[in-house]
Amino acid sequence: MSGVERIAEAFASARADGRRAALMPYLMGGFPDLDTSREIARAYVEGGADLIELGVPFSDPLADGPVIHAAGTAALRAGVSSARVLELARAASGEVPVVIMCYANVILARGPERFADALLEAGASGLIVPDLPHEEAPAMLELCDRHGLALVPLVSPASSDERMSAIGSSARGFLYAVSLLGTTGERAAVDGRLEGLLARARAATEVPVAVGFGIATPEQGAAAAAAGADGVIIGSRLVRAAAEAEDPPAAVRELLGAFRRALL
Repeated sequence: MSGVERIAEAFASARADGRRAALMPYLMGGFPDLDTSREIARAYVEGGADLIELGVPFSDPLADGPVIHAAGTAALRAGVSSARVLELARAASGEVPVVIMCYANVILARGPERFADALLEAGASGLIVPDLPHEEAPAMLELCDRHGLALVPLVSPASSDERMSAIGSSARGFLYAVSLLGTTGERAAVDGRLEGLLARARAATEVPVAVGFGIATPEQGAAAAAAGADGVIIGSRLVRAAAEAEDPPAAVRELLGAFRRALL
């Protein structure tokens, strides 16, 4: 089964399970340390994750807010590399689809072909590159298609209908709808314009639409599902829980369980 097929199956399984949206937690690879992040990935599976978004630490993460930025910086200081993150992917990918989130320079440093080969070897199902513009994506998309990997693009409230249609037509696996303008991070409430954004995104693509950025509570996750999201991505809140807890795997497992229940 290809990575694209595994992702499609994950969304279908969530619907068959009676949940309004798939549960998609984010993990910064190597944070708080490699062994603990491996345990957190296991806790995500045990907490009911349908898909894991696994971040590669990078020195200039332009899409990330302070929580994820700090986690990535800590991982880099500890010597965590993209190769070590892919080892985490290999450990988790037997349970659920793993989509790697990394910046373009990480890919270019290894070389796109070698990077795609490494993703395939690690059992990853897809790739998110937040600083890869749509106009520069065709070569990477063709490479991912050849490897059976989903290249997942992003759209935002600033995307015009025309641009959203162009991006959505090339989406593989799912379309990532950024819920607000700005970087990742917890917000007090779901943006009131989310329903309109999701309606436009769903009209622009044939793959599921997952929403991320700013989902901090189970109630906000439920609101995103009610607004039309096929998947709910939780990032900063889980990373903060891992940073603050004495037992990070137990903390994220409990929190993720609350998100899962809210999606029923």
